[in-house]
Amino acid sequence: MVVLDLLGRRTTLRILWELQSGSLTFRALLDACETNTRLLNIRLGELREVGLVDHAEGGYRLTEEGRKLGSALKPLTQWADQWGHRMRDQTKADAAAPDSAY
Repeated sequence: MVVLDLLGRRTTLRILWELQSGSLTFRALLDACETNTRLLNIRLGELREVGLVDHAEGGYRLTEEGRKLGSALKPLTQWADQWGHRMRDQTKADAAAPDSAY
């Protein structure tokens, strides 16, 4: 539950997503996450405290644990992509169906 609480906080997953491809400076992360300085500072502090993110010469980056979490979330991402496609397909089908209310 602790992990789900952390991941459910606004901008947390976005930070982890943006850091998947490598280190980012604070400014680049701020722009990528489309958030404000205060919230980004708070979230980075939380992620650093639990060992998912660290700060080095090139900026912020995922730790080994952060990369492991990313790998663990891949099945959820795949499921979400498939679910999203099904929802879009269903919405299109509903929109194309004749209105039976009349």
